[in-house]
Formats: sequence, structure tokens, C-alpha cells
Amino acid sequence: MKRILFLSIVLLSFSCAENYDRYKDVSASEKAYGIIPKPNNLIKNLGVFALDENVVINSSASLENEANYLVEILSVGEGLSAENILNNSEGQHLIELKISDEVSEEEGYALEVGYDKITIKGKTSTGIFYGIETLRQLITKQMVDGEEMFVVPATKIEDAPRFAYRGMMLDTGRYFYDVAFVKQFIDLIALHKMNIFHWHLTEDQGWRIEIKKYPKLTEVGAWRNGTEIGQTPGTESDNKKHGGFYTQEQIKEVIEYAKKKHITIIPEIDMPGHNGAAIASYPYLSCFPHEKTPMNDNIISEATKKLMANGTKKVVQESWGVKTDVLCAGKEGTYTFFENVLSEVIDLFPSEYIHIGGDECRKDNWMRCPNCQKKIADNDLEGENGLQSHFINHMEKFVNSKGKRIIGWDEILEGGLAPNATVMSWRGLTGGIEAAKQGHPVIISPREPCYFDYYQDKDFASEPLAIGDRGPNTVKDVYIFDPLPIELSSDEQKHIWGVQANLWTEYISTPDYAEYMLLPRMTAISEVAWSSPNTSKDYQEFLQRLDRFKGIYDEKGLNYAKHVFK
Repeated sequence: MKRILFLSIVLLSFSCAENYDRYKDVSASEKAYGIIPKPNNLIKNLGVFALDENVVINSSASLENEANYLVEILSVGEGLSAENILNNSEGQHLIELKISDEVSEEEGYALEVGYDKITIKGKTSTGIFYGIETLRQLITKQMVDGEEMFVVPATKIEDAPRFAYRGMMLDTGRYFYDVAFVKQFIDLIALHKMNIFHWHLTEDQGWRIEIKKYPKLTEVGAWRNGTEIGQTPGTESDNKKHGGFYTQEQIKEVIEYAKKKHITIIPEIDMPGHNGAAIASYPYLSCFPHEKTPMNDNIISEATKKLMANGTKKVVQESWGVKTDVLCAGKEGTYTFFENVLSEVIDLFPSEYIHIGGDECRKDNWMRCPNCQKKIADNDLEGENGLQSHFINHMEKFVNSKGKRIIGWDEILEGGLAPNATVMSWRGLTGGIEAAKQGHPVIISPREPCYFDYYQDKDFASEPLAIGDRGPNTVKDVYIFDPLPIELSSDEQKHIWGVQANLWTEYISTPDYAEYMLLPRMTAISEVAWSSPNTSKDYQEFLQRLDRFKGIYDEKGLNYAKHVFK
């Protein structure tokens, strides 16, 4: 068994002969039980567990990762000094981590806190991990016999998630975020007991993943010469070069980091739309390689104007919006190119799923492209929607041949859904309902209220620049949302795999800005994804728990929308 001894350097100085009976009749503050997401079953008991120098974590070798994570939480978050001791026999105050068949759910846990012992049980190490996250929230400072100390209130909790898929998406295509922030984003996912990081890696405005077979994707496609100023359609260019990309070694590092937090990373390589950066790198991917990239004249950077004046046709987009220059679905070379891209992506990411986008593909070029029209005729397809379905089906077969499955935005329903596809429903619930009725797995992710790039308050003028044509998506909007469409029967609802919120980054250019847009809406969506619908849902009561939870934001130095707490 591995034991870890905690040595307190602040507040506490007990002898090894500490009598823990003194804690069994101590009453904890009611606020100490304010956990997010709300547990399915929680019983409050009398007494507190004191975090003193005699505390020992007892766990099997298979739970070393989880034991070390608990050490990290207590040493960094609570100001305690932590030291790992193997086979320590000195400690008397036990925190036990234990795999147990008594917990039936794969991600479920049972947490029992007494005045002299804490036990966290899980069917899997994932359940143990979530029990530790709950324990983190229970720790509080309290006066006991005139001393202020860290304690855990006595309680018994049995808990498990409502949905198997609990996701957050970060768009790194429009603005590049470094590895340090990506890891911080993963930390936030873990804190909220979510388990999927959807990593949006490609866009019209930037290609962010190293593909060794196609080096120009990052030499050219990872950089743009400027960005529009103001809300779309913008006023002018900032004329600042922006970009960056993740090497394959960095991606492996991030995957390993997420694994320790029990988070699966699902990469998104968007196709056939949103590919301006790829087309700028390899113009033959366009239906019309010799035509200039369509851009708004008033927001083209000076550097790009010079390139175009010197004969460059295709450039990385510098403005937001849905673009007409999409992949040519009529050329076999396009299919081969993205098969090669996906091969490297699949080799990197252990996830069973690869997200291939499929959204917002304008068909303007396809309608006038001889290659696309020939593909439609040769394959007896139903117009341009049929061509998109043909493209997605081809890519799905390829991904399936590699032992993986695809996820796509709900536009992949247009022209017929690929046979093994999972649909991510973003344009409301309609696409998700249709896919579920067809028996396909569905991830509910409607832009209202799950798009965190929208304003989060009705007073737009007092908020940082955000998507302004819809919304706002307030914390309350997020919290009261139910992902299960009432239009589905109970059997059809079984196809709802889970829920996801998304941070698109058209205007969100810095980590500080991103944190503000995420928090506390991310905390609200975590309860939507985790907590049983049988738990009482009261927004005012949630705000009371949120007021305590924001202490974690402050402890971590996170930026968040403070107006929510006024």
C-alpha cells in the first residue's frame, strides 16, 4: 500500500498522539456542503475530519495517479506541505482510496467522511478521481476550540454522472493558445467533473496541428498577417501577424496530461468547409486554385495586399464568418490529402472518435465547379447536399477502416447521414432529435445556451466584445437547460450521449478573456451534464453554492464574470 504523509506548515501543530474524539461533535457550516455539480445523494453528519500532520493517504499501487493528485490539491490549494512516504506507519489519520464493486456506475464514487477517517470508493480509478474532486470542495477553514484549521465536514455521498459524455470545446483555430493554457483548460474540465476535451484545431484563419507529410500546413497555414478589428464585418485590419501551432510532440504531452485527469481528447479536423488555411497552404485543394481568396477589401492587412499584388492567390483568412472557398469535393486529390492528414491525427490521438466538422460548408463554388458537378453526375448524387454527404461518407469509411468513429456537426445530416456517425447538434435541438430518431448517438450542444462566445449579460455595452447577433447566454440560461428533448420517447432518449459547451474564439484573443467567457457558465453546464434530473434544481440555491465555488476561481487566480455574484 502506498501512504502519503501530510506535514502542515500553517495553522496546525498537533502531536502524533492527537485525540480525534474532540472532532466528532463539531458541527460544520451549512455552506461547506455546497458542492458543484450537485451530488445525487448527500447525507450530512455531525463531526469534522481535521487535516493535520498525521494524515496518511492509503491506496493501492493502481491508484498512484489519484493519490498524487490528492497530494497536489492539498499541498497547492490548501497551503499544506506534502511529502510522499512509502510504508509509513506513523500516520494515524487515514484517507483511504479504494476500488470497490460496491459502486455500480463506471464513473461513480462513494465518499464517506468521519471524524477519524475518510474513504473514497469507486468502481474505477475515474470514480475515485471524481470523489477527490468532491473532497476538494468539502475542505473548509473552521474554528475548532478557538483554533482555525482546515477540516472536512462529516458526510456520506453516493454520486454518479447523468451523462457519459460531458464535454468542453476550445477553438484554437481562430486564435492560437499555447500549451500552458491548453493544460489549464484541461484542469478546468477536470475540476468540473467533465471528461471530454474537444480540441478544434483547424480553421479558415489558422491550421494548428503539425502534419509531417504536409509541412506547409504549419509553415503557411498557421499564420495570418492581420485580424479584423471590431465585430464582423469589422472596420479595418490590425496588421498584426498572428499564429502558432502544436508540434506532434506537444500534442502527445497534452494527451498524457489529460489522461492523468481522466479526460479524453477528441480532435477536430474540420471539412469540407472552414479550410481557408489549408487552401492557402495547398491551393489545389480549392475548386478554383487560380482565383484570389475572397476577402473584404477594408480589412485586408498591408502584408497580404503586397502578397496579392505580387501574384499570390490564396492566403489565410483574416476575418470571421462563413467563407465560400471550401475544399473541392470533386477532386480525388482532396480525398487523398485528408486521408493522409487523418492518418497522422489518428496515430496521435488514442480517442475512439475523430471529429470531422462538416458544418457551414457553403456550396457556391461547388455549383460552378466542373469537377464537383462531374462527381455529382457520376455518382448520381442529389445535388450539392448529396455531394457533401458523399464526402462525409467517404471520410467516415476511411476513419472506420482505422478502427475509429466520426463525430460531425448536425449539417452532416444534409443529404443523408453516414451510417456510423455521431451527430453534434448545434443549430438547436432539431438535428439531434432527427439523428436520435434514426438511432444515432447524439451530443447536445445547441448554440443557445451552450455557446460561451455569446454575451453572458443583456447589457452588451458593459461586456467584452462577443458574438452579438444572438444571445445573451446567461448563467441562468445555461443552468436551467435540459439536454433531453421532450420530443423523444424514452427509448429514443437513450441515444443522447451527452452534452457539450463550446468556446469559439473569433473575438477571444487571450487566456484572461477566455477565462472570463467560460466562468461561471462552465460551472453551470457541469451540473447540467452531471447531476441527476431527480435532484432539485433551484437557480437561487445554485448561486449560493456558486458563491462558495468561486473561492476556487480566486485560489487559482482565474478571471470570471463577477457581475453574476452581485
